[in-house]
Amino acid sequence: MDREEWPFADRALAQRLERAEGVANTHFVEARAALQPASGATWIDVAGAYAMFDTPESPVTQSFGLGLFESAGAAELDRLEAFFTERGAPVSHEVSPLGDPALLPLLTGRGYQPVEFTSVMYRLIAGVPGTPSDAGALRVRPVRDDEAQLCARIMAEGWKSEHPELEDFLLDIGQLNARRAGTLTFFAELDGRPVATGVLVLHEGVALFGGACTVPEARRQGAHRALFDARLRHAAAQGCDVAMISAGPVGGASQRNAERDAFRTAYTRIKWRLARNG
Repeated sequence: MDREEWPFADRALAQRLERAEGVANTHFVEARAALQPASGATWIDVAGAYAMFDTPESPVTQSFGLGLFESAGAAELDRLEAFFTERGAPVSHEVSPLGDPALLPLLTGRGYQPVEFTSVMYRLIAGVPGTPSDAGALRVRPVRDDEAQLCARIMAEGWKSEHPELEDFLLDIGQLNARRAGTLTFFAELDGRPVATGVLVLHEGVALFGGACTVPEARRQGAHRALFDARLRHAAAQGCDVAMISAGPVGGASQRNAERDAFRTAYTRIKWRLARNG
């Protein structure tokens, strides 16, 4: 790709990327509410920030876009903090550095502390071949509705070595992704057996890649590449022009894999958590 083809990593791009991820998570929360009404899963919009409650322990329970679409002051933070604390959840906000700079002293002054870094990465979707490359014994296909539990088991097996604390969350994510609007989940099959999964969420020309994992015994056999290529082709066919992925920690394996797939870092996002919450 020529250098001039890439959009600047400016506030306009950040708004597209953050909104795509925020909308994807609101759809996840809505799927949880439909499948498990007693969970109390819900979300609100406060000054352009989408705040989600999935469960108190869920990584989805946080806000996206704070200070990026509209200015946020003490009154807006009061509303957001009440939303989380009333539900017994930690107060967490993923904040782009391209948002309102006045937000930083406001957060630190209220007792927030940085707890996590995330590389928000993007690439153009252009010139993608319409047919798949030869993947040998690997084949990629969409996950069927009746395979939600199988998908969840593969996700849990693929991620548990790196994120054992998320095993319970991962075990029910297949059912939720099957019900989440705007979401497609794919299997990579090795000799006819599903060994890897990858999720694709589309929103207004942005293709959000997530949930890619491979069971340990099938790694280093091309499943990651096959899933990536299939999702990229699908996004191109749907008219998307930008793909994104959130990778962490900065400099880790996820970011290196994304760079091999021609992603570049747009910015490093910080998750802020209210230290005195609870």
